[in-house]
Amino acid sequence: MMNKLNKQSLIYTLSAVFLWSTVATAFKISLDGMNYVQLLFYSSLASTVALGIFSLKQIKGFNIFSPKSVLFGFISPFLYYILLFKAYSLLPAQEAQPLNYTWPIVLSLFSVLFLKEKIDAKKIVGLLLAFVGVVIISTRGNFTSLHFESLTGVIIAVSTSLVWATFWILNLKDNRTSEVKLFTAFLFGTIFSGIYLFLFDSFTMESYSYLWGAGYVGLFEMGITFLFWNKGLELSNDKAKTSTFAYLSPFMSLVFIAFVLGETIMFSSIWGLVLIVGGIAYQNIGKKK
Repeated sequence: MMNKLNKQSLIYTLSAVFLWSTVATAFKISLDGMNYVQLLFYSSLASTVALGIFSLKQIKGFNIFSPKSVLFGFISPFLYYILLFKAYSLLPAQEAQPLNYTWPIVLSLFSVLFLKEKIDAKKIVGLLLAFVGVVIISTRGNFTSLHFESLTGVIIAVSTSLVWATFWILNLKDNRTSEVKLFTAFLFGTIFSGIYLFLFDSFTMESYSYLWGAGYVGLFEMGITFLFWNKGLELSNDKAKTSTFAYLSPFMSLVFIAFVLGETIMFSSIWGLVLIVGGIAYQNIGKKK
C-alpha cells in the first residue's frame, strides 16, 4: 500500500502537472488582451508577490540584491518568458508548446559540454527523435517543400530551450534554497520587464479584465507550481519514477488547447510531440538521478 508520504508526493506532483497543462491555454487567452511584454510584467509581478508570501522564512537573512540574483532574474523570467510569450503570439498553442518542450534535449547536450557528462547512444538517439519531432511540427508534416507557417515563431520557440537549459545549468551550481532562487529571480525579472515597458512600451491595455489571465500565469506557470513540484519530489521515495509524471503535461495541454481555445489539433502536432517526449524519455531510461 502507498504510505502517507508517497500519497502526499503524488498529490503535489499531479497538482503541478495539471496546472502546467493549463498554462499554454492561459498564455493564448491572455495575449488576446495584452502584448507579450505586458503579460511578462504582470505575470512576473503576481509570481513575485506569491513567492514572497510562501517563502518569507527562507528569504530572511539572504542577500536578495546579489549579482547572482540579478543575473538569474535577467535570464529567467525576463529573457526566457519574453521569448516564450512572443512565440505564443506568433504560433498556435499546439505548436509553440511542444517546441518549447525541447529544453531537456538541449540540457542533455549542455551537460556534455559544461558538466563533462559522456555522450552516449541514448543521447544521440534522443536528440535525433526530438529533432524529427521539431521538423514535423514546424512544417506541419509537409516535408517535401519544408514550408514554415511562421519561421520566426519556430526559431523563437526553439530558442527558449537554449535559454532555459542555460538557466538550469547555472541553477545546478547555486546552493541557495529553491524558494530563495525563485523569489529573487522573479523579483528582478519583474524589475527588468517593468523597465522595458517604461522605456519601449506601455503599462496600459484596452481591457484590464485580462489581468486575471496574467495573474493565473504568474501563479500557476511561474511560481507556486514549481514549489508543488519540488515538494512532490522531496516527499517521493522514488524520485526518478515521480519525475516521469512530467511527461503527461504536454499531452494533457493539447486537450485544453482543443476544448478551451478551439484549435483543431493537427496530426503533425501530435506525432511531433510524441517524438520529442519519446526522445526525452529514451535519454532518461535507467537513470537514477
